[in-house]
Amino acid sequence: MPGPMTKPAIQKPKNAGKTLGRILKYMLCYRIQLFIILIGIIFSASASIAGTYFLKPLINNYIVPFIGRKNPDLSGFITLLSVMTVIYLVGALSTYLYNRLMVNISTGTLKKIRIDLFTHMQGLPIKYFDTHTHGFLMSHFTNDTDALREMLSQGVPQIISSAITVVGIFIAMLILSPVLTLLIIGMLVVMMFVISKVGSKSSKYFRKQQQEIGRVNGYIEEMITGQKVIKVFCHEDDVIKDFDSLNESLCSAATNANTYANILMPIMGNLSYFNYTFTAVAGAILVINGRMDLGTVASFLQFTRSFSQPITQISQLFNSILNALAGAERIFNVLDEPMEADRGYVTLVNAEIDNMGNIKEVDKSTGVWAWKYPHSDGTLTYTQVNGDVRFQDVTFGYSENKTVLNDISLFAKPGQKIAFVGSTGAGKTTITNLINRFYDVPDGKIRYDGININKIKKADLRQSLAMVLQDTHLFTETIMENIRYGKLTATDEEVIKAAKLANADYFVRHLPQGYNTVLTSDGANLSQGQRQLLAIARAAVANPPVLILDEATSSIDTRTESLIEKGMDKLMEGRTVFVIAHRLSTVRNADAIMVLENGEIIERGNHNELISQRGKYYQLYTGMFELS
Repeated sequence: MPGPMTKPAIQKPKNAGKTLGRILKYMLCYRIQLFIILIGIIFSASASIAGTYFLKPLINNYIVPFIGRKNPDLSGFITLLSVMTVIYLVGALSTYLYNRLMVNISTGTLKKIRIDLFTHMQGLPIKYFDTHTHGFLMSHFTNDTDALREMLSQGVPQIISSAITVVGIFIAMLILSPVLTLLIIGMLVVMMFVISKVGSKSSKYFRKQQQEIGRVNGYIEEMITGQKVIKVFCHEDDVIKDFDSLNESLCSAATNANTYANILMPIMGNLSYFNYTFTAVAGAILVINGRMDLGTVASFLQFTRSFSQPITQISQLFNSILNALAGAERIFNVLDEPMEADRGYVTLVNAEIDNMGNIKEVDKSTGVWAWKYPHSDGTLTYTQVNGDVRFQDVTFGYSENKTVLNDISLFAKPGQKIAFVGSTGAGKTTITNLINRFYDVPDGKIRYDGININKIKKADLRQSLAMVLQDTHLFTETIMENIRYGKLTATDEEVIKAAKLANADYFVRHLPQGYNTVLTSDGANLSQGQRQLLAIARAAVANPPVLILDEATSSIDTRTESLIEKGMDKLMEGRTVFVIAHRLSTVRNADAIMVLENGEIIERGNHNELISQRGKYYQLYTGMFELS
């Protein structure tokens, strides 16, 4: 997989026409500018062709007749030169205009594509991110968009300009001399044959070069990340040896690639010179025989020099354009990925409960939540959010061939603490993923306050939940804003209160800028335990009815864990809590402990009940069997 710092190998798009059509749709809002660009390219190419064609009347009508005259009339000669000057100026201005406009269009188009790509990614299901690496996804925003930018801003205008120039020069040469044009066509066939042979070799080695660059960059990134491990085990020499081998392969591929790429221009240049010489000799013979005038030969020879250049440009741009279209195709493939389906219609609303127990929806925050349930007959019912979660015969697998959970049934009453223990892969985290609707269950039902969670809108469902993951992610922002991420409307006082609840306030206040300390690199300037405390504070400020703790205290030392137990108890008070833990000491006070094995609940009960059963939990707790 290409990473964000590597370039993908040159690839051909599977459907170049369709991809190009989708790119053009993004560019349609620039119709007027595109029309001006096309006119500018035509003017630029035409000016170059017209200026060269004017050599014929300039030589035939003025230079040749002036030979031997002492006082020739230069007024017509000066007028023609002035006309040529104006033509070249128009061509130069047209070139500047269309290049400048193309920059605006290319950057604007890429801006829209990046916005659509980023927006679409936010709506993709978790399964997509589980099956695609971060480097692969980042390459769409870096490598693919860069290749597309080069194609739009430079490649496309040059291709169109070169094509118009080639056609225009060919027509002008036919007008000047059909005989000499046949000679040019013959030489053109030879040049195209050389380009195809040398170009295929160059492309082969450039693909290999890009692959080797990816390997070298990936190896460097991995070794930099693992410097501590390398030094601990004294593998510096082995790492250098492996790097030398990879670097040698890159050097060999790059040498071959650039060798073929660099010899193409000299070969084409020499063929062009030979063509020029051969045409000059043939033209001179025709002039001597009186079948052609000197102005025609001079103009034709200039066209001969200009004819091979745009063809060479087209051949050089061809691979880069194919590469850009392949990158655009990869971007559009992501945009074509189906977004996370959500057919839920039950929403979460602020509510008030009167003395009679009636629930009323309100606009302000009251700390009381209710499910707003619209029925098919047009009526609305409100159910208070209590945190009653029940699994009924749930079977689930991430792929059709293998199930992770088999016929799971469990319940968590409001305010209960439910713990899941078991070996890695037993299905503990999968249960919490299903509660969040990161994945939908194909068999069985999950009910939340008596409502099938498939009927609840995902955003509203997740708003009623708070989750503390084992792998803490912190944003490049202040500590205050990182905690506030759990509830964007939280005041500073609420954030500080949540930090105190999670026992994070003490260490935060001892930082140089306190709550205004900016975290970078996913909180690399904090210890793992401190990062985990901030994640717990983030969940606390959300103040949800249901709390999910997935190894929430795994990175906290025993002393710190004991310090936050009271705070965690306050956080869990009145809430339904699901806990996944390897440290069985953290789940002793759970209302119910579920022991999972191979996707099934093999034991359930509280700590004392399971110890008395002397089963799997007893073995785990007494150390007879270790969790892995």
